[in-house]
Amino acid sequence: MSCFTRLALGGLGWVFWGPIGGIIGFVLGGVFSDSSPRQLREDVNENLGNTQEKRDFNVSLLVLSAAVMKADGAVKKSELDYVKRFFLQNFGQERAENYIKMLREILNRDYNLYEVSQQVGKNMDYSSRLQLLHYLFGIAQSDGQVSDSELSVINVISDYMGIYASDFASVKAMFVKENDNAYTILGIDPSATDEEVKKAYREMAKKNHPDLVSNLGDEVREAAEKKFQEINAAYETIKKQRGL
Repeated sequence: MSCFTRLALGGLGWVFWGPIGGIIGFVLGGVFSDSSPRQLREDVNENLGNTQEKRDFNVSLLVLSAAVMKADGAVKKSELDYVKRFFLQNFGQERAENYIKMLREILNRDYNLYEVSQQVGKNMDYSSRLQLLHYLFGIAQSDGQVSDSELSVINVISDYMGIYASDFASVKAMFVKENDNAYTILGIDPSATDEEVKKAYREMAKKNHPDLVSNLGDEVREAAEKKFQEINAAYETIKKQRGL
């Protein structure tokens, strides 16, 4: 496919689906370079998910994954393997390979992180954004630790997506261990009253319940269940400390 056609696809993608659509339109022109226009449309439907919600999540995940992977100046094998496992478990070998081809193309492009993250914030429900944030931390930690540069990029993405600071701190605490982690996971201070602890737990459990993201695929739901378990564990730790 010619460079002109790829640029045209990118332009059309941007017009209809904003900054993320522009990136993916250009990338798809490279990944499916031998496709006819009709086949290309079929490839888009097949490889980006069967519903609009799922396509939005998967495409956002690809673009923001690339930002985190490039944060410390080198794309690590452990990071690529983490992304591969996610798509393999959700979509099978063939579609996972196509996603990784798209990711490799995205990694070679520069784009406006503010515009992309803002688009995600405007078009994705809050629970899905929280799960996307959790996934990004998973990429960063795939090599054993979350670097300062990765943490900085994820913080920027979270802010641009409209994630509350307390929710960012909660997800971060699941990956970056610090003092009073149990309280941070529940989004409260150690000075909180027993009633405030119970209320914080109920609110955190409600907005992070796995059922809220079950439409995004089995792997997303499994990750949400692990996050939900961390919230429960934090609550149990605090109750034990306080004798509740």
